[in-house]
Amino acid sequence: MTATGMYTPKPGAAPLGRMIATQAVLETKMLLRNGEQLLLTVVIPTLVLVLFSSVDIVDTDEGKAVDFLTPGVLALAVMSTAFTGQAIATGFERRYGVLKRLASSPLPRWGLMTAKTASVLVTEILQVILLTVIAFALGWSPHGNPLSVLLLLILGTAAFSGLGLLMAGTLKAEATLAAANLVFLLLLVGGGVMVPLSKFPSGAQDVLGLLPITALSDGLRDVLQHGAGMPWGDLGILAVWAVAALALAGRFFRWE
Repeated sequence: MTATGMYTPKPGAAPLGRMIATQAVLETKMLLRNGEQLLLTVVIPTLVLVLFSSVDIVDTDEGKAVDFLTPGVLALAVMSTAFTGQAIATGFERRYGVLKRLASSPLPRWGLMTAKTASVLVTEILQVILLTVIAFALGWSPHGNPLSVLLLLILGTAAFSGLGLLMAGTLKAEATLAAANLVFLLLLVGGGVMVPLSKFPSGAQDVLGLLPITALSDGLRDVLQHGAGMPWGDLGILAVWAVAALALAGRFFRWE
């Protein structure tokens, strides 16, 4: 073999799997280095769990406060990462033209969305591990089937991810920032995370029970606190939200 043949350039895109993995690693690093994102994904859920488990502020009905709060805080962690954090980050990437440039690269658009989803899942795994360790230190006693918990978390992630991408792909970045944080705060209070749904008026309970955060927190609570089987009703609500949100995001998402 001649020297010329040995060093002949071979231009072309990297294998698709490698491109997606590389982009997912980059997305995860950017997420974990962002102070605002860390506040939403780590600090706030941890403070809610520790503070409300240690201080008798909210009436969580019978049983230990940590047993009630931990499933809700796990749901809050999923929402903070898959919805709020992803919506804000993607919204500003769209505003600054990052998505437009990435869309013109060899990485296909669906590959970019796959990388973002992988980044969300990695972050959520880290969140769940951290919150679980803290909850056990506070005296948490979980029950139920781990498969039920896994299905709830996956469908909850899909639902909130679709909603976050829909918001980021249709609104301006500033509007996404304001709306995502507002929704986060409203659902933190009214989504069954800290306050039992039974504390709300009966009419409000019917409406709040259809929200994805309520279905996720109640489903996790039924399994982890009460040892229930597969929470089909909550899984059904999350599945409807996931399918609808992802379909709308795919239809109306604007890359520039």
